[in-house]
Amino acid sequence: MAFYYSRRKLKVREDEETGELNIVPYLDILMNLIIFMLLSITGLASFGILNVSAPAYGPAPTGVTQPSPADEPKLTLSVLISRKGHFVSSESAVLGEQGEPTVPTKAGDYDYAALNAWMVKIKAEFPKETKVIVGADGDIPYDVLIQTMDAIREEQGAVRRLLFPDVTLAGT
Repeated sequence: MAFYYSRRKLKVREDEETGELNIVPYLDILMNLIIFMLLSITGLASFGILNVSAPAYGPAPTGVTQPSPADEPKLTLSVLISRKGHFVSSESAVLGEQGEPTVPTKAGDYDYAALNAWMVKIKAEFPKETKVIVGADGDIPYDVLIQTMDAIREEQGAVRRLLFPDVTLAGT
């Protein structure tokens, strides 16, 4: 019996030394980490999403009637952001003096209240228009772009109404 026990013990030691590696706990930890990372990425992605629409190219879909140009004047409103201030322009005219921004900066800060006042005036003249194109120089901070979009989209003050909610970002 002593001989049998020692052979069995020797056989177990050989299996331990030359046996297979148990990777099941490692795979369990790895799968948990992958699931955790995937779930945390989807939560963080919602912070960087802006609700903007891309311009539509091509003909109108079949069955859609386009309004005639005689019905109302066409306004293609665009707001360009530079270090000097905001340039507000339409398809037919640039608002403000030629070469100067419509809403200049004040002591290096952008005047969002004045920009919002311009948007209220334009909305009064074109009440059905909802689209605006926003462009910015490459060195403009992200915060300035977002605050500009806020000033364009909604009227500030006691009465809050939508001005130009359909924002298209232009690449410069």
